[in-house]
Amino acid sequence: MDNATQLGEVKVSKLLLKFSIPAIVGMLVNSIYNIVDRIYIGNGVGSLGIGGITVGFPVMMINMAISMLIGFGANAVISIRLGQNRRDDAEEILGNAFILFIISAFAVTTLGLIFLEPLLRIFGASDVLLPYAKDYMSIILMGNIFMTLSFGMNNFIRAEGNPKIAMKTMIIGAVTNIILDPIFIFVLGWGMKGAAFATILSQGVSMLWVLNYFFGGKSLLKIHTKNFRLRFETVRTIAALGFAPFAMQLANSVQNMIMNQSLMTYGGEIALSAMGVTMSIMTLIFMPMIGINQGSQPIIGYNYGAKKYDRVKETLKLAIIASVSIALFGWIITRLWPGQLIAVFNRSDAELLEIGKMQMRIGLSVFPLIGFQIVGANYFQAVGKPRHASFLSLSRQFFFLIPLLLIMPRFFGLAGVYAAMPVSDILAVTVTGIFLYHEIRHLDDSHASTVAQR
Repeated sequence: MDNATQLGEVKVSKLLLKFSIPAIVGMLVNSIYNIVDRIYIGNGVGSLGIGGITVGFPVMMINMAISMLIGFGANAVISIRLGQNRRDDAEEILGNAFILFIISAFAVTTLGLIFLEPLLRIFGASDVLLPYAKDYMSIILMGNIFMTLSFGMNNFIRAEGNPKIAMKTMIIGAVTNIILDPIFIFVLGWGMKGAAFATILSQGVSMLWVLNYFFGGKSLLKIHTKNFRLRFETVRTIAALGFAPFAMQLANSVQNMIMNQSLMTYGGEIALSAMGVTMSIMTLIFMPMIGINQGSQPIIGYNYGAKKYDRVKETLKLAIIASVSIALFGWIITRLWPGQLIAVFNRSDAELLEIGKMQMRIGLSVFPLIGFQIVGANYFQAVGKPRHASFLSLSRQFFFLIPLLLIMPRFFGLAGVYAAMPVSDILAVTVTGIFLYHEIRHLDDSHASTVAQR
């Protein structure tokens, strides 16, 4: 049984474990890029260094959004085409996506470097934080092609049924980053620039690993030069199915901009630095849930394309249970040991510790609900329903959180900034539940019709 066929035959729970565990490990390791940078910078440069990375993070998220637009969109279509036994079409999508990655990477680098200072100002950089952010982000942007190709093409390794190789891609890069960070920051004394150099060099190593997989004859799907010619219909399909994660990341960037500005207004640089620490801790919880999504997507997409709707429902149910369990575990950890978590990033700043603890207590108060919302929105992307997926992905951050960030701090100050997060989570989960309820009913009807035809 080949890697693609197994998606429609092997027991769903076994498949989800096989695909999700490597994805979870990989995503956790991948998250170390930013977290390790913040830990080393927090201890080597100080709280202002963490603040510098925090105001630069929305710029990185814009780039990540574009990579998701291409990578996740193409990944969803490739999974469906493999389920339909249309390998040539899947390879055409792969070739078009590869060229789109290269074009987008150079565009982001060029525009990012030209407009870096005004972008950082928009995202909340004060005169104090701006030098730290510019030192870091200018180097990150110059190495953007490494991140784009390593992250983007890695999606396709997973889509064709090789999650362990996809996991190794991220492990190789993260381990390289962990080794280089202390050398560049402490031994060579490069500070913010050292952290950035460590990041782009480690992403370069990951990129070489991924390209060797596809061009070294190891992949099921082959990259052919004939597929480098962009086809409008292919690009349109990729963009349509990738729009949901793209919009979510873009909205997240806008949300971070408004969040940063609110934090600067009501709490100053220290509140912004504390949010950088909180975001790092949240990332450690988010990444396993994203790993569940990545593991479930090819299973859902393949079986939906093959009209095996009972397997689609089972995968969705197991993915929700797993994601909510991960979120609950993370929530418990942040309730029990918030101070110890923050101290990893900086032990000497008492104000950072107190503000960070308040952020976690209020902002993550209903965090377990997020596991359901993330999987629910991803489901619609996996089955090729971009409008539903886009709306649900945008609901939590764009439709709910951003308006709440503009309103609640006016009445509750800094606490209002943090309280906007759980309120938006509750609203988004409610809407996602309604959408999934109707979708499950539709799947039941489709399954009954398919069984009757047999």
